Amino acid sequence: MNAFEANFDGLVGLTHHYAGLSFGNEASTRNQYQHSNPRLAAKQGLLKMKALADMGFVQGVIPPHERPNLSALRQLGFSGSDEQVLAQAAQRAPNLLSAASSASAMWVANAATVSPSADSADGRVHFTVANLNNKFHRAQEAPQTAALLRAIFRSDRHFQVHDALPQVAMFGDEGAANHNRFGAGYGEPGVQLFVYGREELNSGLIPARYPARQTREASEAVARLNQLAPERTVFAQQNPAVIDQGVFHNDVIAVSNQQVLFCHQLAFLHQADLLAELRERVPGFTVIEVPEDRVSVSDAVKTYLFNSQLLSRPDGSMMLVLPEESRQHAGVWRYLCEMVESGGPIRELKIFDLRESMCNGGGPACLRLRVVLTEAERQAVNPAVLMNDPLFATLNQWVDRHYRDRLSQADLADPQLLREGREALDELTKLLDLGNVYAFQR
Repeated sequence: MNAFEANFDGLVGLTHHYAGLSFGNEASTRNQYQHSNPRLAAKQGLLKMKALADMGFVQGVIPPHERPNLSALRQLGFSGSDEQVLAQAAQRAPNLLSAASSASAMWVANAATVSPSADSADGRVHFTVANLNNKFHRAQEAPQTAALLRAIFRSDRHFQVHDALPQVAMFGDEGAANHNRFGAGYGEPGVQLFVYGREELNSGLIPARYPARQTREASEAVARLNQLAPERTVFAQQNPAVIDQGVFHNDVIAVSNQQVLFCHQLAFLHQADLLAELRERVPGFTVIEVPEDRVSVSDAVKTYLFNSQLLSRPDGSMMLVLPEESRQHAGVWRYLCEMVESGGPIRELKIFDLRESMCNGGGPACLRLRVVLTEAERQAVNPAVLMNDPLFATLNQWVDRHYRDRLSQADLADPQLLREGREALDELTKLLDLGNVYAFQR
């Protein structure tokens, strides 16, 4: 069956700020307490969406979450009016206010794990929302993410959105950032690679410095929920040594598309065995394995070389979408240019300035959720979220009306910021035909 890959990017929220909340994500920690520019962040993301849509790729938008999350702060014991809750949190626990205000839902690669209809037993596209339970600021996201996905993929005939796994350590799930799919054509049954950092029930190698956020138990549960047969799945452990160098998700060290895997030489534990299995399971499997002596893991993390989008062009060749940081690093850029000139599957490099997202540890791949769709399934997607010229203009105007161009951690206690956010999101739900998907609307 004919199908294609659509990308749905997260729209950066109004409270985008640098608080260093993500231990294990070195960019997040390095830029803690710097001033952010939410308006610029949102516009940088919109420019990437529009550019890819203009190239003929199907591109959608996933809205931000309501922040600050007043209900989470009330659950933690802050009480009174909204203004009083903000004031109490700012005075007594500013780190909790920052976590409750995080715009991290912008990185929708962590929103869910998606399995296309060609792979699932019931012939529907399945989404299992990630619980993200390793970090408090992200563990709040799952209910809102589920509501937004159901407002976008609203046809029960074509889509099934599953709630997140239980919020316990055994089932730590980080979504599509630890998931790849291989196959000759998007509409043909494929093989899905689930990457985990540790096993809860079995001893084995684990990172010593940073947490392994994804468990094998979670990956196996997601595969069951998404109705995948065993022959459609491969489970592999991420190399604990690279997690300890800041590779907090697999999409910081590897990216795939169709039959191609672009990865670092040290990405996986027992990498040779994994590649041999993929060669056996995936007809035409091709690996581009970047040697450590050409690009170190440290440089890969600094430049987000692998946190890129690998996209199929109409002629069958592939384009790699990269952040500006990859071009600014002489060694990484030299390797990329040589790779393109070698005549392999990747024939084009496309650079975007995503500095606002990058400073918080999220590159091009973090900002997008890949969804393979048939034409009938695309027709069933909420059309108001699909990028085109009018939507691009409308969303830029919306950002200009509502977003601040400078934000510090201290600003999160400003009740006006909460009001600005609610007003903006209320308007956005109408622009994107989402219905009442935010708690303050009910």
